[in-house]
Amino acid sequence: MLIKVEQFFMRVNRILGKILTVVLLLMTLNVFFDVIMRYTFHNSSVGMQEMEWHLFSILILFGVSVALLDEGHVRVDFLYDRYSEKRKAIINIIGTLLFLLPLALLILFGSFGFVTDAYQIGEISEDPGGLPFRWLIKAMIPVAFLVLIFSSVGYTVKNINILRRENRSQLTIDNEVGK
Repeated sequence: MLIKVEQFFMRVNRILGKILTVVLLLMTLNVFFDVIMRYTFHNSSVGMQEMEWHLFSILILFGVSVALLDEGHVRVDFLYDRYSEKRKAIINIIGTLLFLLPLALLILFGSFGFVTDAYQIGEISEDPGGLPFRWLIKAMIPVAFLVLIFSSVGYTVKNINILRRENRSQLTIDNEVGK
């Protein structure tokens, strides 16, 4: 049962990764176009520059969730690599429940006012020619942290499955030794 749940989270994570690949491509094309316009035609667009930052923000905000489930996040590898799979899974579960989830929930709920204020005052770019609807990019913060919470649950399930596999293999070893 939990293996199917883990597979569901991994499928969603792969889809998110593919979407972020498209966002990265769009950002790269945007930067390329902006550089060509600036250095070839001496014409620069504030809106294009802001779009670069907005796309980059989306990549970072949502990329954290992909990195988590793909085990690409930062940790102290020179210690972590020496541990058994069981100990790694325990550390991952504790770290997720004690540190990641509370922080993600704090940012999720704390960012709603930030987005609401931007929407209510009709916040736009301060620069002439900048992008309107600043609240849209700010709305990515709670959405990204909601996705991170979702990924955290998937990461916890993944590590529970690792623990269960380790316990099953230990039982098999114990049974074979007892024969």
